[in-house]
Amino acid sequence: MSGAVSTIRSGGLEAQIAHFGAELVSLKDGEGREFMYDGDPAVWTGRAPLLFPMVGRLNNGQYRHAGHSYAMDTHGFARRSTFTLVSQTGSSVLFRLTSNAETRASYPFAFELDMQFELDGLTLKMRATVRNPGEETLPFSFGYHPAFAWPLPGGGEKLEHRIIFAEDEPADIRRLDTNGVIVRSEASPVADKTFALHPDQFVEDAMIWDELASRELVYQSPGGPALEIAFGNLPMLGIWQKPGANYICIEPWAGIADDAGFTGEFSEKRGIMSLLPGAARHFTMDVTLRPR
Repeated sequence: MSGAVSTIRSGGLEAQIAHFGAELVSLKDGEGREFMYDGDPAVWTGRAPLLFPMVGRLNNGQYRHAGHSYAMDTHGFARRSTFTLVSQTGSSVLFRLTSNAETRASYPFAFELDMQFELDGLTLKMRATVRNPGEETLPFSFGYHPAFAWPLPGGGEKLEHRIIFAEDEPADIRRLDTNGVIVRSEASPVADKTFALHPDQFVEDAMIWDELASRELVYQSPGGPALEIAFGNLPMLGIWQKPGANYICIEPWAGIADDAGFTGEFSEKRGIMSLLPGAARHFTMDVTLRPR
């Protein structure tokens, strides 16, 4: 980990957030146990990138707007941008990314993206705010992409870990092709609200719930701590790892990769939201440690 980092603390947690990407890079409990992935560059350097102004990949790496084509990398540019530190207290920190000449080269819109992190006891509260300071409608998507330790510290073996959804999840999930676009559906892996994790499930990349019933879930292993994750206004979910790695990404999204063959306007892309001039929209994700 390099570059500027801000540290915040509560009675039970400590979080570190990198200014580059406004990325959560560490979440420890009072015993010093780490609940985030370590960002091993030999495996994957991400830890909790922010997905903006889109989620996933574009067909052929391009999108269309007002008669022009623009190129944009997977998950947008926020994760590779340095945010401005706006304010910080002992338990909270606020970052901001604002449109500039570099962002307009691939995304010709005025925007502000604020990212706030706040610790309250054993809960980390994350709140993203997208604002439209421009004079035209702002089309965008947003998502979280945290990589939690797998196995959890102090828990059971890796294959004992489970994700417990708040609701039944009978709808089919979506799968990606080798170009990262949506190509097919398959039966839900959730039975009795429970998803039993196994590295083999991710050989074909992420598992994507685009008809998600739950807005809360618990990531846990028998006999160890658990993470309760709430994401009230993010209607989709991706779960992903590089098979065999020591992390599991639990990713609430408001947006999704292109469907294979999609050639419409960016504003017509599935999962794109439209923000009127002067308006704002918020996206929250709370992670609560449940000690054992």
